[in-house]
Amino acid sequence: MGPERRRELQLFQRHTAIKFRELERLEQAFTHRSWANESGSALGNNERLEFLGDSVLGLVVAEYLHEELPDQPEGELARIKSFVVSEASLSEISRQLRVDNYILIGRGEEYSGGRSKKTILADTLEAIIGAYYLDSGYAAARRFVQRLLVPEIDKVREDRHAKDYKTLLQEHVQKRMKTYPHYRVVQKTGPDHDRTFQIEVRINERTYGPGRGKNKKEAEQDAARVAWTSIQKEGARGPGQRHERGARSQG
Repeated sequence: MGPERRRELQLFQRHTAIKFRELERLEQAFTHRSWANESGSALGNNERLEFLGDSVLGLVVAEYLHEELPDQPEGELARIKSFVVSEASLSEISRQLRVDNYILIGRGEEYSGGRSKKTILADTLEAIIGAYYLDSGYAAARRFVQRLLVPEIDKVREDRHAKDYKTLLQEHVQKRMKTYPHYRVVQKTGPDHDRTFQIEVRINERTYGPGRGKNKKEAEQDAARVAWTSIQKEGARGPGQRHERGARSQG
């Protein structure tokens, strides 16, 4: 690592009010696999740190919600957590921290706008959290995560947060079910200048909806909202209980 890069990482530390004992850990957290592949970086890429940081992040948020909201049921805690640790939330925090200025990224990803991609921004933030945990321990990582995420928790509790249900649903389904939601237009009504779309979303053998909107994007968001809300409630009730209206099985 050259002196100029060290100065850049020190600037990031001042901006985020954290301090690494081993600056190489932070450097690895910023190293996207595209850069590692092109440069042959001895540090490797940040994917293992991202994996670790995802778990540290989840634990810190879950611990905070458990301690600070003792009267809330598990389902409500899960709902809040799902918004707070979503790709949309983490990528926005990354932008606020100017993470995009420091990512080491390959030429192909750079040309395709990778530095501003939500996935890369969110993953890099998780890698930073994982690196900071290894470098400075859980207590320091917890303070860092809480400083970043408690304002987001407050937004959710006050219903001031952005609700991108399509992204939330896709993240949940990919992670828990290893598949993707599939959207289908089931009905279009009204004249061309005042069209209403009805769209269903299918996940494995379950179909949710329909969602409604004045265009396909709105209707898909509404269908995703129905599906995501239903899945969250089912998780809170536990298996073997009746499904909410709006979801049905198909053979």
